[in-house]
Amino acid sequence: MATRTRSGGGGIVGAIRVDLAQLHGAWMELVFPRQRGRGHSVMGKWKPETLPQKIGYYGWSLLGALGLLILYPLTVVGLATRFYAVKLDSTTTRIGILGITGVALLVWGALTVLAHLRLPFDAFLAVAAASAVATLATALAAVCSKFGGRVVSVLFAYPFAMTAIFLPPVVAALVTPSLEPYVLEPSYDLAVWLLDNVLVVGGLNEYLRAEYDLEGVAYALMWVGFSFPLGWLLGILVSLANLVRPSE
Repeated sequence: MATRTRSGGGGIVGAIRVDLAQLHGAWMELVFPRQRGRGHSVMGKWKPETLPQKIGYYGWSLLGALGLLILYPLTVVGLATRFYAVKLDSTTTRIGILGITGVALLVWGALTVLAHLRLPFDAFLAVAAASAVATLATALAAVCSKFGGRVVSVLFAYPFAMTAIFLPPVVAALVTPSLEPYVLEPSYDLAVWLLDNVLVVGGLNEYLRAEYDLEGVAYALMWVGFSFPLGWLLGILVSLANLVRPSE
């Protein structure tokens, strides 16, 4: 019965309608009283009476509706991220932090051995360093997710998890030249786009071009740098999804 009420009785469309009403009601309650979930309340939903109240009320409501055009798609991303995060958490629960760290150590250790056999010593050291970072990031993500609260998960668990996800294809492309067109070249194009369109403030793009070359281990460092803002973004979106649809 609770599930039917929560979904609005209309499948996906009903669930979206309920989510939008929940978000818009929360927005309205930032300024006006008794706005969210008051349909069956004795006091009912507060409504404006005077002209200034109506102007403020409906203006604030319109602003919130426009914000939902951007906010709700992000909420859907947060719900999808939460689904996979729960899967990873359940895996961590089953095999434990030491178990998942051991799996990461086994995979990255094998890749490091392969690099030692196929690459020059300098390149091997770069792969070994990336392997150590990825293994440590996996362990830290598991620890922060298991023992930290929501804030710790957003600040640390998600970025560390992103690092553990991003590094494998980059390091694999450094070890296997045949993967370069699929990993390193798109990474280079992304870096050029960011330098030309995003990092133009204060001449930051010119400084980066003058001081650094995007080659070898720099690709891995670039994706480690991407891991933290992306991890924070996903963590915030999951928190937003929990606000709209609390996990059971």
